[in-house]
Amino acid sequence: MTTMETHTLAVPGVDLVYDVREPVSAPGGHRTLLMIGQPMTAEGFGALAAHFTDRTVVTYDPRGLGRSVRSDGRSDHKPQQQAADLHLLIEALGTGPVDVFGSSGGAVTGLELVTAHPGDVGTLVAHEPPINSVLPDAEAAERARTAFYEAYEAKGMGAGMAAFMALASWQGEFTDDFFAQPAPDPAAFGLPTEDDGSRDDPLLSKASWAVTDYRPDAAALTAGPARVVIAVGEETTGTYTARTAVATAALLGQEAVVFPSHHGGFLDGEFGYAGKPAEFAAKLREVLDAG
Repeated sequence: MTTMETHTLAVPGVDLVYDVREPVSAPGGHRTLLMIGQPMTAEGFGALAAHFTDRTVVTYDPRGLGRSVRSDGRSDHKPQQQAADLHLLIEALGTGPVDVFGSSGGAVTGLELVTAHPGDVGTLVAHEPPINSVLPDAEAAERARTAFYEAYEAKGMGAGMAAFMALASWQGEFTDDFFAQPAPDPAAFGLPTEDDGSRDDPLLSKASWAVTDYRPDAAALTAGPARVVIAVGEETTGTYTARTAVATAALLGQEAVVFPSHHGGFLDGEFGYAGKPAEFAAKLREVLDAG
């Protein structure tokens, strides 16, 4: 059993909202576990956190997402800024170094956190960080990203998300065959076909391009005190985020550790395509305990 309290930390440019789940009994010597996503917010980690009742678990809404309302006048999501926010959050928690599980863009933030503030982290598990620069077809990956952005700008969320899903499910490098495909039909994915006029989606707009443009500092990541583990889903083999995970691991001189399920394998059925949260949690526990 755990209890949960929600807190707000005022840092320059944003009020960061975070949730602290405390075990009812003593934590048992485990480090605090920080779970981070991007553009996903804290609510996506509910099913995974429920399997870690023996330690303190912290989730948060990144700057400008969910409950963390920003006042800096910006709309971009930079790993460097998010890592700086997390450094202040970890200081406020007073329990560092912490273990970190980072999902997708949160995995990129975790890599930057280890780079900029290596003493903040014991073990980082970075699950499928979407980083174009590590790929042999990096330029083509950037072109594919531009394609879903342009679909979004031209026709709205449904068209943009359908194009993004085509990118995310493509097997192997982005070849001429990928770009020769007809534009996917949003209705085929159960997506809206009408344009609501909004263009501020953090995934489909340019707001998060700094995430996929990130360039890991391999020397800093391997020289510091933090242990970095790159993870990949067993069901995502050959797709974009699996390839970026494998390539990032190779950059750090390691092999990606295979986790159950897919890119969102820790999610339950409340968020669409359900993963295997119990099995995912067991693997995460195994990796953390090995450190």
